[in-house]
Amino acid sequence: MDLQLKQKLFLVGGATSGFGNSVARTLLAEGAHIIAVARSAENLSEFQLLYPEQIEAINGDIMESEIVDEIINIIGSRNLDGILINAGGPPAMQVLETTIEDWDLAWFTVVRWKIDLVLKLIPKLRKQQYGRILFLESISVKQAIENLALSNSLRMAVVGFAKTLSQEIGKDGITVNVLAPGYHNTKAVKRVIKKKSELSGETYEDIQLQLEKNIPVGRLGLPDEFASLAVWLLSPHSGYITGQTISVDGGFMAGNFG
Repeated sequence: MDLQLKQKLFLVGGATSGFGNSVARTLLAEGAHIIAVARSAENLSEFQLLYPEQIEAINGDIMESEIVDEIINIIGSRNLDGILINAGGPPAMQVLETTIEDWDLAWFTVVRWKIDLVLKLIPKLRKQQYGRILFLESISVKQAIENLALSNSLRMAVVGFAKTLSQEIGKDGITVNVLAPGYHNTKAVKRVIKKKSELSGETYEDIQLQLEKNIPVGRLGLPDEFASLAVWLLSPHSGYITGQTISVDGGFMAGNFG
């Protein structure tokens, strides 16, 4: 299938690692151009060297307002076809481990910057009467994950924002969706397994095996598998799908509406 992405422009957060890198590489393979945002200058430079004609790089933290302003400046008068809203999550903690300062910081790192970014880019998308907004969150918005109190709580606010926004701008040709990945072979999942190992005294390997046994497909997901769906949702083919929170979890969610 031709995803009709050649020469189209996308903003990709966290473009040099994990899901962000897989989505970025898949977009590039389809002939798209990307504005890649990442905190590691070295990784970003190496990535750009692989696709010098297709990548515009911004080194910095996408959560910071000055980086958002830089993004807007680099886009300029061009059309922006889609946005992957992605950055690292809060630390693995139990509720009773947290302080109110942890919650204040998590509000900023999980919710606030995403709203700021979207509100600043919406006028451009509405003017061009087209756009794809895709939030990368977690299966924790559907089923709480132990030791992820901050993520379990605040990512649900992003889902509420995305759903509400989708109803307000659907007639402008803009879709807004959320992907909720389950357990994949990423650094974020490794942190969850490590935290559980520390609390339980079980080995990292034993906990991973237990986890995989609870996933119907019997293994952790691969970031490139996730990216195939994400890129389709960022393409023109997904125009009738909006306001959805879609699980990508190997069947981990047991409910009928998982």
